[in-house]
Amino acid sequence: MPHFQTDLTELLGIRLPIVNAPMTPQAGGALAGAVSDAGALGMLGFDEDESAEQIREQIAILKDRSNPNFGIGLVAWVLQKRPELLQIALDAKPKLVSISFGDASAWVGALHDAGILVSCQIQNRHWAQVALDAGVDFLIAQGTEAGGHTGAVGTLPLLQIVLDMSDKPVIAAGGIATGRGVAAVLAAGACGAWVGTPFLLAKESRTTTEAQKRITASDETQTILTSVYDRVQGKGWPKEFRGRALRNAFVEKWNEHENEMLADANAVADFKSAKVSRDFNTANIYAGQSVGMLHGLRSAREIVEQLAADAAVRLKEGAELLT
Repeated sequence: MPHFQTDLTELLGIRLPIVNAPMTPQAGGALAGAVSDAGALGMLGFDEDESAEQIREQIAILKDRSNPNFGIGLVAWVLQKRPELLQIALDAKPKLVSISFGDASAWVGALHDAGILVSCQIQNRHWAQVALDAGVDFLIAQGTEAGGHTGAVGTLPLLQIVLDMSDKPVIAAGGIATGRGVAAVLAAGACGAWVGTPFLLAKESRTTTEAQKRITASDETQTILTSVYDRVQGKGWPKEFRGRALRNAFVEKWNEHENEMLADANAVADFKSAKVSRDFNTANIYAGQSVGMLHGLRSAREIVEQLAADAAVRLKEGAELLT
């Protein structure tokens, strides 16, 4: 297995410049731990709908291992709603905490005082500057190709913009699902790859079997960036951060017609019922455009090692282009 040397690997003491996105609830303790054990950085996502006790159970799973490297992903507006989540994160003593989708400045000081590195997922130049002003250690340039909540700018243009703004290390996110993608962003100047959708098919993920079957059967044309699912569930996501999900009959009907959806009691009831029964013709599966490159279940270690090995090959081939 190759050993990479980037700002990400040096600062976090890991071998491979790969991070699993802290998807909620899919990125639980088992997934984050397996990613870290493979030599990358495992991230645990704090699900806004889980109790403090449930979150601590996932942390316990993650920490019941010898590898000390892991991170925690938080969302700014959720922290404002549930400030106790910061103390839970501090108590867990991760190497890195990511605070995204808002201004992280209120929490950076406490994390730094505890010796914890801080990152922010950013989606455009404005949010990159907000994160820099907050004093974060890493920027995560998250392109619109990403699954779940994201912005409207593609990964490659956003990465170039952010790299030119500062000398802070930048991790690239969005649409990275193979070693080719990892090599591409490293060659462009990123210090690592933030990978989400491929880990939905990790055996350690908390993705349901039904959802994994849907993901496997989907291609790169079958996602949509929408606010339907936030609106129908009454989530507090800022309007600019819509969610990229797999297309189904429900989202096709109500996308850009959310007010009419909320006025239709049957539509809201149908969604709630479908979520319980895991009927994904109505319920949501957040996933990125890289679904077109996914073919089945693998262990998290297999995913990490394949990404790293293929990236190393591509980087060596790229170096041969220079004479």
